[in-house]
Amino acid sequence: MAAVAAAPSTSIAPIYRPPSSSKAPFPISTLSLPLSLNHKKPSSLHISNSLSKPTSSTATTSSPTTEKPPFPRFAPDEPRKGADILVEALEREGVTDVFAYPGGASLEIHQALTRSNKIRNVLPRHEQGGVFAAEGYARASGLPGVCIATSGPGATNLVSGLADALLDSVPIVAITGQVPRRMIGTDAFQETPIVEVTRSITKHNYLVLDVDDIPRIVREAFFLATSSRPGPVLIDVPKDVQQQVAVPNWDVPMKLPGCLNSSEELKRFVELTGIPVASTLMGLGAFPVGDELSLQMLGMHGTVYANYAVDKSDMLLAFGVRFDDRVTGKLEAFASRAKIVHVDIDPAEIGKNKQPHVSGMERELNEQKVKYPLSFKTFGEAIPPQYAIQVLDELTDGNAIISTGVGQHQMWAAQFYKYKRPRQWLTSGGLGAMGFGLPAAIGAAVANPDAIVVDIDGDGSFIMNVQELATIRVENLPVKIMLLNNQHLGMVVQWEDRFYKANRAHTYLGNPSNESVIFPNMLKFAEACGIPAARVTRKDDLRAAIQKMLDTPGPYLLDVIVPHQEHVLPMIPSGGAFKDVITEGDGRRKY
Repeated sequence: MAAVAAAPSTSIAPIYRPPSSSKAPFPISTLSLPLSLNHKKPSSLHISNSLSKPTSSTATTSSPTTEKPPFPRFAPDEPRKGADILVEALEREGVTDVFAYPGGASLEIHQALTRSNKIRNVLPRHEQGGVFAAEGYARASGLPGVCIATSGPGATNLVSGLADALLDSVPIVAITGQVPRRMIGTDAFQETPIVEVTRSITKHNYLVLDVDDIPRIVREAFFLATSSRPGPVLIDVPKDVQQQVAVPNWDVPMKLPGCLNSSEELKRFVELTGIPVASTLMGLGAFPVGDELSLQMLGMHGTVYANYAVDKSDMLLAFGVRFDDRVTGKLEAFASRAKIVHVDIDPAEIGKNKQPHVSGMERELNEQKVKYPLSFKTFGEAIPPQYAIQVLDELTDGNAIISTGVGQHQMWAAQFYKYKRPRQWLTSGGLGAMGFGLPAAIGAAVANPDAIVVDIDGDGSFIMNVQELATIRVENLPVKIMLLNNQHLGMVVQWEDRFYKANRAHTYLGNPSNESVIFPNMLKFAEACGIPAARVTRKDDLRAAIQKMLDTPGPYLLDVIVPHQEHVLPMIPSGGAFKDVITEGDGRRKY
């Protein structure tokens, strides 16, 4: 029998449903085998300059818990400000939560938000925190996230999140204030041409020059963000357009063919065929990691047996993948024996990196699993970071929503937490944006208020958006933070150990004048925001410490001190092939 590795992506074509009487159910998600879903006859739609041709889905997000008379604050023919039209347009798309940080050019929008009885603003403490939170909301719920920022530096602070959402196919709508139309291009105070800045990192963007265009543009933005291959759309609204008074013309809501989330179809397909599944980093959860046919993650830090399966296969079914370099390594050596069948909702991905072609391995794979299990070593009372994640998985029964920053902790969370469902795993895959974990957990907690949400973070990533602890406290979000603190930029240190003779080049994050003391004291950040926190340094104390974190109502920070010598293994060096896989060693030895 031919070995086949399927790698589903968790963000392909979430189906977009009209407003209903409750929030989106917790993890229905994503992808794989694209199936069509016929709705009512499509409405006409005017779209310009779209980077990817829309083919599916409708545009609506979550909805209020009870039906109210629609938008009672204005009579149908009553004139209102452009900012109020914008907010009502969001309401009509079913939006109930936004992540908005105010400024001079967006003041009118925030004033209009205070007049909405349907939309709650979760105030971030930095615009990057807001866009990452919107991503977390979208990734965890399947509904588009919405963030709002002012002009100039407020708008440019969204850039990393927009690029991240584009690479990972996450549907978000970003709204920015802009200087008045007459001042555009004059180098006015806090003016940046954000449409030009973000053109290559969004699916589409708009500069609103007429207040009468707001209803259409908002409707199109949500459609584009969620249709075909999802992604970010930006709407830039000059302040004088926000202040213009008009009577809005609301067109009939669009209902267009959609592409179904296909996790269940993938599971059924595997059940019928017995084909093993290797998941990409972004695909974790689309197929249950604990299933006997799961080979877990493939790629640079994937399991030996997943990479073995792809290397030895004679046919590779690639569902919703982009053959990223962290998966393929040396491209010409990747799946070199296999005929490749590539299925993707985005035609641009077909043949972009790996050219597709339009058995008997079960025993070998079982041998590989026995020979190369995911494992780690324990040194005295030190806490292995892999063990911390393993214990968290056991205590939550694999049911928590997990967000991460970027680095070693991210890879260990991918390896040692056993995801059961789509939309449990929130991570910055394509862009690798440090600082993603904490605000993404905020978005997930807003979208799924009854779920266990844990940010598994590293000290380097965590401190990049540590200010969002204030948001967590003010909103009383039950976000748990398990900080794997090794006082270093761990993944860079691993590369220094392996390829640069352990020469430390600015990767130590502690206080060089007092290396025996943990610095900075993360507990003080939590204390400053009124969040309970604790530190654990001994392996024997870890389980009880994690249980206390989970049992404590509301937010909690657990500072887990781990050795900086640990390496993420297995590892296929950048540009290498399966034959180059590294399975042993750490920073305690020289290379």
